[in-house]
Amino acid sequence: MDQVDAVVIGAGVVGLAVARALALRGLETIVLERCNAIGTMTSSRNSEVIHAGLYYATGSLKARLCVQGREQLYRYCDARGIEHRRCGKLLVASGEAQLPNLAQIAAQARANGVFDLRLLDSAQTRALEPELAVLEGLLSPSTGIVDSHGLMLALQGDLEATGGAVALLSPATALHCGVKMHVVTVGGEAPLELTARVVVNAAGLWAPALAAATLGVSSALVPTAHYAKGNYFSLSGRAPFSHLIYPMPEPGGLGVHLTLDLAGQARFGPDVEWITPATPDDIDYRVDPARGDAFHDAIRRYWPALPQGALQPDYCGVRPKLRPDGEAAQDFALQGPAEHGVAGLMNLYGIESPGLTACLAIADEVVNRLGL
Repeated sequence: MDQVDAVVIGAGVVGLAVARALALRGLETIVLERCNAIGTMTSSRNSEVIHAGLYYATGSLKARLCVQGREQLYRYCDARGIEHRRCGKLLVASGEAQLPNLAQIAAQARANGVFDLRLLDSAQTRALEPELAVLEGLLSPSTGIVDSHGLMLALQGDLEATGGAVALLSPATALHCGVKMHVVTVGGEAPLELTARVVVNAAGLWAPALAAATLGVSSALVPTAHYAKGNYFSLSGRAPFSHLIYPMPEPGGLGVHLTLDLAGQARFGPDVEWITPATPDDIDYRVDPARGDAFHDAIRRYWPALPQGALQPDYCGVRPKLRPDGEAAQDFALQGPAEHGVAGLMNLYGIESPGLTACLAIADEVVNRLGL
């Protein structure tokens, strides 16, 4: 039986950030990844936005770790030469009924420590983005975009530079918690068992299932998994925008927004499609072209000149949710020794947006909660 100091399960952006933080504290760290490459699931199936921290409930982990992690991420990208851009975003109100919502979000952002927002009237908004037809806009200069794959490669590089490693095609199938050491059962072509005094379950969509297969932790603490599929459509041709454009949030997400990649290509999404796969392996990642009609309608509320037929099905991602459709927004759920009583074990649940933005801050939080 092989032994290491720490095992992180899941090589998404958060798992890699946690593994890097553990390795930088001198722990020999192995990351187990079920897929054949790093970051192929939730971490690469998103908008690649660096969020400012506007929406989240005051005092929540999402609010605190997003604001903290945003600046950590910008500094890290600068230091590592990871491609990114502070392009800013405009949150827009298209009708009178949305104006109170915009003011409420501005107040929420201030409560979260975001103090650089600018409220714009219609003329000021159109001065920045002439194609918009809105009543008011809220400008967030701290919002940006990042090359998520480049970020994950940099995190992996830091891990490996300190003696850690990523093991691909190595699914963690079970975990047996002991008093001082834990045993991780690893499947794949060469099954084995790893012992470690620190285990972090950062398995994303699979995190609840892995926790349910853990001996030594009460099953009552394992949340029920829910899944919100988010579809994206790309714009044929060049978009006439230089900022990200966000409508008012909707239940389960932030609305069908316009984001730009680092090459300037526009995409719209995600929408919210609640799905009920038996397991994450059963998720269908195809985008239904018929959903494009609803996208057209949503986008034309703030961009009336969107050409008919200009949207093409692109890709989708699935957000790990801890609450079902119709319930209030969730926070990140970090269950460590204080919650389940097992030394050296941390389960990460519901790590959706702004997980990419907050990845370095989440890693610091995990390490601190483990007392390392």
